[in-house]
Amino acid sequence: MTLKNLSLKNFRIHKKSDITFSNNLNFIVGGNGQGKTSILEAIYIMCTTKNFKASSDSELTRFGGNEFEIDGKFEDLTEDIIRIYFNKSDNKRYYFQNGKQLNRNAEIIGKFPIVLLTPEDHSLTQGYPAERRKFVDSVICQASELYLSSLLDYNKTLRQRSNLLFRLNENYSSSLIDQLEAWDEKLINTGTELIRFRMKFVLEFEKYVEESFRFIVDDSEKPVIKYDYLNSYSGDSIEEMFKKLLIEKKDEEIRRRSNLVGPHRDDFIFLINENELKIFGSQGQHKTFQVALRFAQYFYLKDKIGRLPIFLLDDVFGELDSKRAIRISQYLKQVGQAFITITDFANFSFLHKEEDDAKLLITNGEVSYA
Repeated sequence: MTLKNLSLKNFRIHKKSDITFSNNLNFIVGGNGQGKTSILEAIYIMCTTKNFKASSDSELTRFGGNEFEIDGKFEDLTEDIIRIYFNKSDNKRYYFQNGKQLNRNAEIIGKFPIVLLTPEDHSLTQGYPAERRKFVDSVICQASELYLSSLLDYNKTLRQRSNLLFRLNENYSSSLIDQLEAWDEKLINTGTELIRFRMKFVLEFEKYVEESFRFIVDDSEKPVIKYDYLNSYSGDSIEEMFKKLLIEKKDEEIRRRSNLVGPHRDDFIFLINENELKIFGSQGQHKTFQVALRFAQYFYLKDKIGRLPIFLLDDVFGELDSKRAIRISQYLKQVGQAFITITDFANFSFLHKEEDDAKLLITNGEVSYA
């Protein structure tokens, strides 16, 4: 899959930008605040409906403007024209595929596979479990509609059950307890599906991480991913483990008005040579693991869905030592279409621009070609 062109109107600093891309590497060069990352934001929104920088669509609207528009054309086996329109007045974003309005995110996620590598990826190895769950969920959701459906169903169950726990805390009654038991059964069924999906994913994905890690550093370090589910509780089956934990935690859940058991509280532990990365890893090992996770995501999705994802790299080379930077630049030659933001091409001489690659210069929201 490739993105052929992109049009931005009143998006961030871009008043009106019409951009044509290479099918291979696209180097987006510009100083801080000139609008290069905005291009990646727009691409990411088209592919996922989500933004990796702004907290609201209003933040994306050009200063003084009341609306923005994103238009793009993807080519794969078929051609897809995407249009996204946002208006501040009604504070609503509209998403169109080939002229048809799509109203649910689930209709879009996975259609245009994408991988994003940013400096904020440090949270994957150094942050809270929620960041690692978000990463794993985002990868599997792009590869499996069934997992996406199960995850949406599970989150809906969590919301309903949380509301019931709040009511039980206010007014404990046998009728509400009966309702809780019914929601427990639903939670166990949907939660078990997610856990089994994740277990299978980790077994498959770990091989991709190991291969990417080896390419980047080319040494004897072995990365490992351990799935820590249901608080490492030991039981005869996932369902039994789930049920026992819910019984043990029932009073505490009611007292705290919170869902304390389930895959929404699981973690993924990263290790190198059997040492937990978060505790014992060096900064170089952390950065290598983060990059390896994203390249692994790319090749995993490529194999799973049989299509080439788009790869976005936002200002990542400035944080890497020369050895890792060179290896990653070489690794990029193995992917399909990629978009790479950098501040100054002269500072990254190891990034060799091939004839089929594109170099875009961004100055105050204006795009030119070099």
